Parts: sequence; C-alpha cells; structure tokens
Amino acid sequence: MTDSSFFGSHPQLRDLSDVDDVQFLDTTLRDGEQAPGVSLTPEEKARIARGLDRAEIDFIEAGSACTGPGERETIKRVTDLDLDATITSFSRGIQNDIDLALDCDVDGVTIVVPGSDKHIETKVGTTHEDNVQNTEELVAYAKDHDLWVEVIAEDGSRARVEYLEELMSASMDAGADRICYADTVGHATPDDTLERIEPMTDLGPTSTHTHDDLGLAVTNALVSVAAGADLVHGTINGIGERAGNVALEEVAIALDHGYDVQPMDLTEVYDLAQLISRTTGVPLAPNKAVIGENAFTHESGIHTDGTLKDDSMYEPYPPEKVGRERRLVLGKHAGRAGVAAALEEHGIDADDDEIDAVVERVKAIGDRGKRVTDADLLTIAEEVVGQDRERRVKLLEMTAASGSGTPTASVRVEVDGEERVASGHGDGPVDAAVSAVQQALGRAADASLDSYHVDAITGGTDAVVTVEVEMSRGDNTVTVAVSDADITRASVEAMVEAIDRLIENEPEQVLADD
Repeated sequence: MTDSSFFGSHPQLRDLSDVDDVQFLDTTLRDGEQAPGVSLTPEEKARIARGLDRAEIDFIEAGSACTGPGERETIKRVTDLDLDATITSFSRGIQNDIDLALDCDVDGVTIVVPGSDKHIETKVGTTHEDNVQNTEELVAYAKDHDLWVEVIAEDGSRARVEYLEELMSASMDAGADRICYADTVGHATPDDTLERIEPMTDLGPTSTHTHDDLGLAVTNALVSVAAGADLVHGTINGIGERAGNVALEEVAIALDHGYDVQPMDLTEVYDLAQLISRTTGVPLAPNKAVIGENAFTHESGIHTDGTLKDDSMYEPYPPEKVGRERRLVLGKHAGRAGVAAALEEHGIDADDDEIDAVVERVKAIGDRGKRVTDADLLTIAEEVVGQDRERRVKLLEMTAASGSGTPTASVRVEVDGEERVASGHGDGPVDAAVSAVQQALGRAADASLDSYHVDAITGGTDAVVTVEVEMSRGDNTVTVAVSDADITRASVEAMVEAIDRLIENEPEQVLADD
C-alpha cells in the first residue's frame, strides 16, 4: 500500500488507495481482433467471453455489428450465453450501426465519434457543430431503445481540450451513461491524459481507452483512474492494433498489489491469457508481466536459494494471486540448493556427492547455451543415482503410411498399465501419428506442443535425425530430444516422453477417460 498520491501530491489526482471501485471493459473480441492476422470464429469468441465472465470482467465488447453478417453471428453467439457481464457492440456515429447492434440483442453500445480536428474535418468531413448535434441524436436514439450507452471521442488525446469537453458534455446531457477518453493512436503522455480526462470526470462517469505505442498504456490508465475515471478499456495480453491496447491484467495487478483495488478475479487471468494466446495465435513474450513464462521462474543460484528460504524474496506478489505456480529452472547459473530442491520435488533421494555430480552436469549443459528442463534433470539424476523411473506412458508400437492417399497412422501405447490402440490421419505421417497419440492418451493430450524442431545429425539417405519438442501442461514445461532414422518415430517418442514427464506427479488414472 502507498501513502502518497500518484506521481506525488498533484492537486488534480486522487490517491489511488482511496478509490472504491474500478471496472473493466474488455475489447479483446473487437479491438484485439483488429490485430494483424487475428480472426475469431463464433465459438472461439464464445469461449473467450466465458473466460472473461469467469474473471468477473464487467463489460465485454463482443465486436462491431456493422462489420458484416459473420460478425453479427459472433456477437449473437456471445449474447446468447446469458453472461453476468454487460455485452456491447462498437458502433460508429451512424444510426444504422445502432440498429444492427440491436439485432444482435446486445445490452449496450459504445458509440465512437470523431474528437480531434483531424478526424472531424479530414476523416469524417463534417463540422464541429454538426458532430456535436449528430452525437446528441445518436445517444437519444440508443437510449430510446433501452441501450446502455457510452460515447467515445476518437483520437481524444489529440483533441482540443475545450472541444472535447463540449462534445462530452453534450453526450451526457443527451442521456449517455458514460463518456470515454480515447488515446486512439497511443500518442498521449501522462500529462496529456490528465489535461483531457480530468475535466471530463466533472461531467459524469468517465472511462479511459489507452494504447501502448509509447509504452505508456498502463501509466496513462492509472493516471486516468487517479484523475477520476472509474472504468478502463483494454484487452487481455494487451493485443490490439499496432503496439496493442493496455493489458488489463497489468492494470489489475498494479491496482491490486499497489493500492488494494480489485477490478477483476486475478486468479483466472493466467488460464484466460493462455486461452486467448492459443486462440488468436499471438504468442506471449516470456518476459511479459503477470502472464509471461518467466514471470515466476527462477534460475540464478542466488535467487533460487533466496526463494527457497522465503517465497517473497525475489517476487513482488505470490504467483497464486494470478493463477500461476512458481518454477525453479536450471541452467549455467544453477546453484546447489536449487538442484537439491528440484530433485526432492521429483522424489529423487540423492546424497551430497550425487547432488554435486548433478550440478556439474547441469552447468555443463547450461554452458552450451541450453536450458535444463525437468526431463533433462531427471535423466541426469537417474543416471547419477542409478534410479529407474516408473513410466506411466509407454509407446509400444507405431505404424504410419502416407502413399498417395491421406496419411494415416496407428499406435499402441501403455497408459497406467493399460494398453490402448488408436489411429489418426493428418497432413503428413508425423501429423497423423501425433493425432493417433492424442486419441490414445485422452486428457494427457491437453498438453500444449509449444515447439517442434528437427535436426539431421548424419548425412546420406539413411540420415539420423534429432527431434526436439517442448510441451507444457499448466505452468509445467519440459523439453525432450529423441534421435532416430525415422522422423515419425522420433517425433512420437519425444512427444510421449514429454507427456510422461508432465503427468508423472498427477493423480493415478489421470489418463483413463475413454
């Protein structure tokens, strides 16, 4: 908790510790989908919307009804879910957009009208006076149809302060439920944000919509709240056009950890972030705050030793707060304490000399620029200690055929002592074999294949290849490499080995789900 106002004792800012409530409007399904290469199906939008609702997001902008019939189908799919959140559609300053939104059974609309001279005169080609009048008429029309209404002044961060205040005041007088400051192109500094949003908060309930082109999206969102805004627009993972929208999970953790304000259920955020990353195809940077792979991962011997003594030694908040788990990984910086703890976690009993031998081999691998995964560590430890591991998943037999038809494959695996046979097809023999394994392994196939890499280690037509796969299940990740003359067999054996490592400590019969 902090005892000072944000950026000192600025007379126009309230102490964030005194804020009673901040709400979120998530626009992942609209602004997030406008990121290059992102296109979501109705079912994908519905799945994400359910996740947002579980995370107690107050408003979900499901899309832009004006985009076309396909988009309206996706919005209707979300409104049919009967979620607790208020479902809205993005609407331009055109009455027909509101009508199309009504056809989707949304609860409300965010009406976007030009705010800056550039947008009024060049983009829309109207006058400042007509823009105000049109906005008033649109608000009145939407309210007459029982919609929740928010008016956004597009490019507000480059709007003249006096005109922005005039436009927003007219919107509230016409019946809008709230008004929104929009830094549409990520132009604003914190000073710009304060200058424009503080007068708006005197007019009525105020929202803020910030972009990250200057790396200031979170700062500008917090300045907005300190200036009196009580609703923040953004996206999970910060996806969106150009450099993206403000990342709601970052605003949420800043408010929660720094000022004891809880705008969402943070325990849901990691699963939600993973879902959105997989669905949109936009990967998470490993060093991303809150949800990045490295956020609660410790390798340095000093950090690992300190973390083992006190969980909070090198972490600002516990990983459980955001639905994460702490991970100790090993590499060239590994220390004896970290290696010993990792061995103990995996149930390997090693004496001092054996631990020293494992540390030496771990560091040797790290010196070659590789990270030592759990699978690597356990393989090393089993060799040093002479301990055989009881496998839960074994590949017994595999056949694959491509020919001129659809590539097919069949596998026979042993799962917790039970034999299973399954077949699959795919774009190639490897894809078909992987599909067959997924069929055979049931819920274990929920593990994510994060990377797949092939290297030829000998030449000629009988070349031996090494297949390296990285797979994850929750917060656990393993990397396994297998060499074979048959790339399909190497791929399947690597995948099966990785899954076996990932589920070795899960409850018995985790895979028995025919």
